[in-house]
Amino acid sequence: MNKHDRMESVRNDVLALKESPLYEYRIENNYIPVIGEGSLDAKIMFIGEAPGKQEAITGKPFCGASGKVLDAMLEHVGLIREDVYITSIVKDRPQDNRDPSPSEISLYRPFLIRQLQIINPEVIVTLGRFAMSEMLNVFRNNTNQQPISTAHGSEISLTDNKTGRSLTLVPLYHPAVALYNGGMRVQLIKDFEVLKKFM
Repeated sequence: MNKHDRMESVRNDVLALKESPLYEYRIENNYIPVIGEGSLDAKIMFIGEAPGKQEAITGKPFCGASGKVLDAMLEHVGLIREDVYITSIVKDRPQDNRDPSPSEISLYRPFLIRQLQIINPEVIVTLGRFAMSEMLNVFRNNTNQQPISTAHGSEISLTDNKTGRSLTLVPLYHPAVALYNGGMRVQLIKDFEVLKKFM
């Protein structure tokens, strides 16, 4: 199968994931799983935490207020959405916009791993602490587990245990921080500039 077909297979499997505790909530609200969007050949892959309401309505990642911040940050470093791939660790919206639970993160992990194998990025940019922790967990790099307040804007070397390939993790604050704390926008801009060296 080509990359498009493989990603479509991920989408179909998430749609059929009735064992997810978020499945009934999705059906009741006529929500759509948010699989991802962007180039399937992207060098840079962005991974968020879980869809919000706007994302679950449209099926598109980061399409609400946080998405506008993300778009501005991408533009600042000379990127557009079509250049990168954007997804999240959990594909369905948790109730009341709560944080995803450890069991939910674990349940959706195989889909994210399949997406990583399809995209095969050189750089993984995590948006928020849950995504950072999950990627360090997936790549068994728990020695680098530290608070996002310390890790943001850094470069962490990862090794794909299956292929032996090296890649870089860049943990960033979630774009929503700039909505709640205007002063964090300057920090986000500075952290995003780390990506220029990979372009």
